Amino acid sequence: MTETTSSASKTRRVMLSKVPEITVWFWIIKILCTTVGESFADWINMTLGLGLNTTALIFTVILVAVLGWQLRLNRYVPFVYWLTVVVLSVTGTLYTDILTDDLGVPLALSTSAFAAVLAVVFGVWFARERTLSIHSIVTTPREVFYWLAVLVTFALGTAIGDWILELTGWGPGISVLLPAGLIALIAIGWRLGANPVLSFWLAYILTRPLGANLGDWLASPSTDHGLGWGTALTSVVFLLAILATVAYLTLTRSDVIEEHERTFAPTVTTTPARERLMLGYYAAVGVATGALLIWAAGQPHATTASEEETGEAPVTTPLTPDEVTAHFPPTEVAKFRTIAEDTLTKVQAGDQTDATVRIKDLETAWDDDEATLRPLDATAWTVLDGRIDNVLKAVRASTPDTATETQTLTALLTDLP
Repeated sequence: MTETTSSASKTRRVMLSKVPEITVWFWIIKILCTTVGESFADWINMTLGLGLNTTALIFTVILVAVLGWQLRLNRYVPFVYWLTVVVLSVTGTLYTDILTDDLGVPLALSTSAFAAVLAVVFGVWFARERTLSIHSIVTTPREVFYWLAVLVTFALGTAIGDWILELTGWGPGISVLLPAGLIALIAIGWRLGANPVLSFWLAYILTRPLGANLGDWLASPSTDHGLGWGTALTSVVFLLAILATVAYLTLTRSDVIEEHERTFAPTVTTTPARERLMLGYYAAVGVATGALLIWAAGQPHATTASEEETGEAPVTTPLTPDEVTAHFPPTEVAKFRTIAEDTLTKVQAGDQTDATVRIKDLETAWDDDEATLRPLDATAWTVLDGRIDNVLKAVRASTPDTATETQTLTALLTDLP
């Protein structure tokens, strides 16, 4: 009897050690992983031109392999655990982007759908295991539920973040403030006695839009109120930060649950009455957030929807073709027009491969000239940026439609007289 009990306890400790303790390092590396994950997905999807569906398929296969590796381990290994988080971040983001970009599902609908799926995952998990706590993941089924919930939170966080940007039209810097502020309010609620499991999952969902918006802010040019690091430098900096943090955690073992519990004295206590009170606090935060978003959506802004998510041109003051390019150097306009004409010729000839390669030249030239052209006429630049985004989406679609490609290229050429 004693041997059986001892064996069971040992198995429980081994399973616990596969999941890290929730420390400040956990949240730092989670945000870093989110940013790098999205940047890497964009690089494969856009820079390599593989398309959303192909990229999603690649990462689904990678996810199966990495998750299988994680599940087979008998202890917590920081590198494998956080590699799984990065791959889940990429995959969850891609699933949302497919719904939005390829299938045209409104962000409001995808947000609601993913929220419902997450509720079902939590409901089945709780019905089977009677707990949703990360500290209770002591069996393989619980670990599978955990990773499934993580995947859905990434998809939901992507949809929520993009929907907010669509509603508000906020720029990169401002868009960081809302998820950061909400996470801070959740931390305060947890400190005051809110349910720790609810607090954890709320904050976990919000780290995705926070990490993505932070990456956009760092990478965006200064003319767009960003820091101008560029996507390459941002990705490298965040990747190095992840590797440094993982190395630190591997050496110190400060996030191993058994080690942490032996050296850490809990400072937050809660009671059912306090949890109910703080539940009201969270509800008030939710109502205030909703009111803020309604107010922001009613303010004038350059776009009523994110061009990247809807594929539609930005809503701006109507301009004639001559007005669009009036303030831009003729040589630059001619360069863009030549590339667009070449691409249209290849599309109409049925040469989709060369059209995809040629349109990359347009994306590169446009991005390289942004710092010069945007200050000359921000409104005209936004119009052309929307046109070019439409063209890129049409030409790089998983199943390109010649009529759509021709329509978007013709619209762009109309604005490049």
